[in-house]
Amino acid sequence: MAELKTKQNDADVHEFINAAADSEQKRKDSFELLKLMQDFTGYEPKMWGASIIGFGSYHYKSERSSQEGDWPLVGFSPRKSAISLYVYSGCSGQEDLLKDLGKFKMGKACIYVKKLSDINQEALRKLVISTIDFLQSKHSNQNK
Repeated sequence: MAELKTKQNDADVHEFINAAADSEQKRKDSFELLKLMQDFTGYEPKMWGASIIGFGSYHYKSERSSQEGDWPLVGFSPRKSAISLYVYSGCSGQEDLLKDLGKFKMGKACIYVKKLSDINQEALRKLVISTIDFLQSKHSNQNK
């Protein structure tokens, strides 16, 4: 089995944002998201791999393969084309929350936003909380 490359590390979150955000708006939004997610979750931000800022963690074991590892409960990454939000688990009630989120695109594992002002921060908070609650209950015997 291949080893998971995206692991929590000690890289500096602020330095990463300053280096990765390719515009002043994305830098401003990233620092605002950093504060919001820290407030929403109560967890300190940590770098995961080279480009994801994560909050909290859980241990998972795949039901379909022998893969297992640790992953952030929620997180984000200021990518070139958009900010990737890792806040969606597909759990019950989240489809309704997405209706209130605002302007975004949905990927397989994340939500893409061009700028933070495009989304409803209260809907984002509810998505974050529901994802954390779902993941912690689903992986409660594996939590770190």
